[in-house]
Amino acid sequence: MNTKFIAMLLLVVFSSCVDDGDYDIPIPKEGQDITIPTNQLTTFKALYGKYAQAVANDKLIAIIDEDEELYIEGYVVSSDQAGNFFEELIIQNKVDGSNPDDDPRLGIRLDINVGSLSDTYEFGRKIYVKLSGLTIGESNGVLTIAKGEDQSLEQIQEFEYRTIVIRTPEVATITPKIASLIELTDADENTLIQLDNMQIKNSELALTYAGEGIDEFDGFRTLESCDTNLSILLQTSTFADFKSLQVPQKKGSITGVFTRDFGDDFNVLVINSVTDVDFTDDNRCDPMQFSCGLADTVGMANLFYDNFQSQTNNRLITGNGWTNYIEAGSEGWEAYTATGTNASLDRSARMQSASSGDVSNVAWLISPPINLDVQDGETLRFKTSNSFADSSDMQVLYASNWDGTEANVSNATWSILSDAYIVKDTDYFGSWFNSGNVDLSCLTGTIHIAFKYIGSGNPTFDGTYELDEVRIDYVP
Repeated sequence: MNTKFIAMLLLVVFSSCVDDGDYDIPIPKEGQDITIPTNQLTTFKALYGKYAQAVANDKLIAIIDEDEELYIEGYVVSSDQAGNFFEELIIQNKVDGSNPDDDPRLGIRLDINVGSLSDTYEFGRKIYVKLSGLTIGESNGVLTIAKGEDQSLEQIQEFEYRTIVIRTPEVATITPKIASLIELTDADENTLIQLDNMQIKNSELALTYAGEGIDEFDGFRTLESCDTNLSILLQTSTFADFKSLQVPQKKGSITGVFTRDFGDDFNVLVINSVTDVDFTDDNRCDPMQFSCGLADTVGMANLFYDNFQSQTNNRLITGNGWTNYIEAGSEGWEAYTATGTNASLDRSARMQSASSGDVSNVAWLISPPINLDVQDGETLRFKTSNSFADSSDMQVLYASNWDGTEANVSNATWSILSDAYIVKDTDYFGSWFNSGNVDLSCLTGTIHIAFKYIGSGNPTFDGTYELDEVRIDYVP
């Protein structure tokens, strides 16, 4: 997560006593609210600024002094009732995400070593957090309030959390921010958002939320935007009570907390329960898909091959019949060589939109024409890698009716080759992944193969994809 605010606001000192009542919990008597003077409250923005100042001073955390009896006011937007959140509260500073004003809508995570927090702090509950002696830092890529010292975060413990997280009588109606994926930024992390016109990726419709054998700790399912073609991963805990339900088959709106995965590798959406998913529209926006399956035999003769060795680093891919078409934005497929953890395969093709400044980046790398009528057993193979794809996307497609001109790329009928494996956000970024031996033999005529990148200059969707060793073989 990038530092979100540079300015540090001064925090003020406040001390207060709260009647714990008969239940040993800092809650006012029935019908009675807690009043904290305005000049003794700090803000979410100030906490973000305090952490940013600590980072600027080469610190990993910011510690609030024990003598600074400071409070923040927030509203709970997470619930562990269905088991999809665990030992944490997500709070935001506003109840209405649709009406931003001068004070931005911000969120913070509270790390608490207690289960069933929703029994006391349910969704919409207004709380105060007593900050004295607490620590502000990053945990799993999002701003978190916890305990700790010596540059580490530790959970708020059971014996103390009720004197820190003060429950008020108010339960507010929370209105999520309705956003397009392309609009989301780091400032939306830890807040409730609503995404409209979304669907689960077609190839994942047979899956459950998180009940498959491959789901370890969390299940990740791809949410696609029918408006922008961008995607985000829906993260579901394997402890959620709805983990074994089949994912929704239709399209519609979904509401959840925008956050980062456990390893801080990519953006995710986490729902409180399946009632947050309103997929009732039968008219899905699936692109056309095509499958001949995967071939058992690798052809010994070659129709097309490129390992990009003849290209010039940091220049657009040219020659060998490639069409390098920039549909949107300013970035196209370039050659590059890298060493280190995410090394290229000597020289490779790369597409990235980071720092482009573009609202949208769509780039195509299209092969020369391939005639499938003069031989048998054609197959496609290639390798892909990424550098934190960050919800950008890459597709491999084919068309049999493209005339070879850039002007008509968008007019051609492109179908996704659904059998080809392309590196995912959840794959290790330092590895290269084989596409598999994609069978093309059930196609006829002359086709073009296209590698299409979809992203933007927004840091939330500015990932990098790498491509290499593209080959089309056949059985002589």
